[in-house]
Amino acid sequence: MDDLNYPEVGASTRLDAPLPAGYNHLRHRALLGHGRAALDAAGTAVLGWRMHRAAGVRITTDADRAARGVAVHCGIGLGPLRAGAPCRVVWSTADGERDRYGFTYGTRRGHLAVGEETFVVELAPDGAVWFTVNAFSRPQRWYARLAGPLLPLAQHLFARRCARALTHLATRATR
Repeated sequence: MDDLNYPEVGASTRLDAPLPAGYNHLRHRALLGHGRAALDAAGTAVLGWRMHRAAGVRITTDADRAARGVAVHCGIGLGPLRAGAPCRVVWSTADGERDRYGFTYGTRRGHLAVGEETFVVELAPDGAVWFTVNAFSRPQRWYARLAGPLLPLAQHLFARRCARALTHLATRATR
């Protein structure tokens, strides 16, 4: 994991902890549905990259499921404006947690930003299934810095798009 391009590895994995200073922060939480079937459907989609694909991200990985150490390459943007985003999974629940699924990936050298993003689906005691995105990042490349506030806006839109995709998948699982 020595190819990561930021020092605060794992800082976004604790959803209740402060995120590192000097970065743009993102915390997004959305209700996906209720019950174990909704949790399992959404969790499988998160760990199996289906959430990313359903949200419109071109993603290639060296594993079928998110697990610590897995290399990830996301193609973000549209058409000729698509940028490559190399990442690596730094934390995952792939080894099994009963009421929670999720992973964190961090940016690698060559990414247009530095930072990390955590995606978690959890079953609350009342049966509600929640999706949380917790992230910190800042532009790395000169052209990303020129985009100014557009990059944090794009990250917020992506979090919402992921939540919509997971809500659809969780709802289908409970019908």
